[in-house]
Amino acid sequence: MTHPGTLVLIMAAAVLAPLLVHATGGRVRVPLVVFEIVLGIVIGPQVLGWAHPDEVVDTLADLGLSMLIFLAGYEIEFAAVRGDTLRRALWAWPVSLLLGIGVGLLFSGGEVFEAFVVGTALTSTALGTVLPMLRDRGELRGRFGTVVSAFGAVGEFGPVVATALLLSGRRPAESAVLLVAFGVVTAAAVFWALRPRPPWFGELAERTLHSSGQFAVRFVMLLLACMLGLAEVFGLDVLLGAFAAGVLTRIVLHRAVPAGSDAVLGKVEAMGFGFLVPLFYVVTGIEFDLDALLDSPALLLVPVFLALFVLVRGAPVYVLAPKDLRRADRGALALFASTCLPLVVAITTIGVDQELLGTERAAALVGAAMISVLVLPLLAGRLRPPRGGTGGRAAGRAAGRTADDAEAW
Repeated sequence: MTHPGTLVLIMAAAVLAPLLVHATGGRVRVPLVVFEIVLGIVIGPQVLGWAHPDEVVDTLADLGLSMLIFLAGYEIEFAAVRGDTLRRALWAWPVSLLLGIGVGLLFSGGEVFEAFVVGTALTSTALGTVLPMLRDRGELRGRFGTVVSAFGAVGEFGPVVATALLLSGRRPAESAVLLVAFGVVTAAAVFWALRPRPPWFGELAERTLHSSGQFAVRFVMLLLACMLGLAEVFGLDVLLGAFAAGVLTRIVLHRAVPAGSDAVLGKVEAMGFGFLVPLFYVVTGIEFDLDALLDSPALLLVPVFLALFVLVRGAPVYVLAPKDLRRADRGALALFASTCLPLVVAITTIGVDQELLGTERAAALVGAAMISVLVLPLLAGRLRPPRGGTGGRAAGRAAGRTADDAEAW
């Protein structure tokens, strides 16, 4: 490693972040990811100058983002979100994209590709951040959690597809052909996953679950690596492969190891939320261009972009939310859907790398996304306080989790 102390500092920041959440929890509930990013900024080259990312750290951070999207894909219960709820979610996102591109054209002065970058960033949902919040509140498996999962899944998947089509450096028609080919292969993989697994698969998975063999966990990692590699072969964003891998893993585990699927997921989450995901967020802070944000008018754009996240993404979600939701629930759904960060980081990074987006505007978008993770879920929680009984916070405790345990808090 070029900077051998950087990984130590990153993991120290990852350990310090939940301690800060615990210390401040009695006064204000700050999402864990905010502390991770802020600590990354502090130890990074633009403040203390202690941590400097290198090839190894960047690779681990990319794996962390992939793991975050993988776990978001795993959480989706497509059997529960299909029907009218899914149709409404599928309509809401294209409306958001059209609004976002329109806003992007205004900001870019008519520069089409910059408008695509800005517009796509405005339509994303941080499903991997939102779902742990609902799980801790005991609402992930209820009606509201199902609706959030549906709209969040489309808000996570849609920008990834749009990025693959519009920002891949190829002509859109060529990208569309490759995307369809990837979809065909993925569909074949889903068909394979739906087939009954041989008895020895489940038996070996359960027998090695608490041994050094860890067959099921290794199989999950193989699925993730295969889907990431498949996306790379097709020249698509690897996040597409990570999301598909999460969906496939859920199907395989629930059919082959129904009794042990939660235990397997717990071990995968331990790798993700214990190491790779916080590493991604801390590195995001280390690489955050603080000077570009503070030394330019871009700072004034932060509240503007924050409002646009709610307007562009949240307004269509509010309008197209299922009719059985109360007004407060619709408002909370819109705020959760407007919460973003990982894909904003990924999309703006692509835009800057391809010289389609300036660093100042990219920093403003990421800064607004960071604030969205801090503010919007808190506002959503005030609109819709946790229910009592089995559907509320008690259910979250029964599942063995507390607010401080989740990646989101």
